[in-house]
Amino acid sequence: MFVQSHTPFAELVEGNREQEALKEKCILVTGGDGDKCRLVAENYGFTNVVTPGDIINAYPTIWPFSQNFASYYSSHARPLPRPLFHPPNSKVSESLKIDAIFVFNDPRDWALDTQLILDLLLSHRGYLGTLSPLNNNSSLPNHGYQQDGQPPIYFSNPDLWWAAAYHLNRLGQGGFREAFEGVWRAVTGGEKNDVTLHKRLFGKPYGNTFRFAENKLELHRPVILGKGAATTKLRRVYMVGDNPESDIRGSNQYKSPRGSEWQSILVRSGVYGGGEPAWKPKAIVDDVWDAVQWGLQSSEWRPPEVVE
Repeated sequence: MFVQSHTPFAELVEGNREQEALKEKCILVTGGDGDKCRLVAENYGFTNVVTPGDIINAYPTIWPFSQNFASYYSSHARPLPRPLFHPPNSKVSESLKIDAIFVFNDPRDWALDTQLILDLLLSHRGYLGTLSPLNNNSSLPNHGYQQDGQPPIYFSNPDLWWAAAYHLNRLGQGGFREAFEGVWRAVTGGEKNDVTLHKRLFGKPYGNTFRFAENKLELHRPVILGKGAATTKLRRVYMVGDNPESDIRGSNQYKSPRGSEWQSILVRSGVYGGGEPAWKPKAIVDDVWDAVQWGLQSSEWRPPEVVE
């Protein structure tokens, strides 16, 4: 079983209490190399997926500083399902409408993705190329911003830092979100105008991601342990991670609706650089192998006897 930070997005295909079903709606998916994230979204069940590459390939002037990436975008771009609104000859009702924005992975072109997301959050009902007349209306909640049927925006990973091949930690998707929120504040006036960015966050340390993982564990246990596992309670889960602010914090704060106990194990082989972590784990070990060994010893697990 393999669960990534964006895997819970799959639940939005059929919708939930907060979001209508998006299976056949037009969604914008950003991040990742080429159109890999589009393919993942389609595998989840979304049937109408647009990427920034599709848009810039069809309308190069929408962000005039991406010419150097033209061949890259054209290598994976698809035709848009509808044209962009462009006055005076376009009809809004016949133009491209984005119903939700998903940041699946770290954007490779922060500038283009920032511009497109900003355009959509300032648009009328998600029609790219329009501008909402409600923006900056002080008589409305949030000064009128995101009050005109704009698409919701989902981020899948709040990590500011991650450990890559370079010897210092690199900015992650959380860095892109912070940068975008800085642009949003500059455009809308931010806190001084009582404006916030309405967003929906997934990934660690948020409880929705841990609930999703726990549900998947419950479904997968009988596959590993046999049908009898379905009759026993999931007693304990070991959360192994390298980032105290996301992995350890999320595990420590999560309250299982099933009553399962979550124990966090911090490894030294990633973001964590030593010292007293901001969120204290049950154990600190060198790497994942040591974490597994610690979990096995802590649980007092024994392999089943083999009957000849």
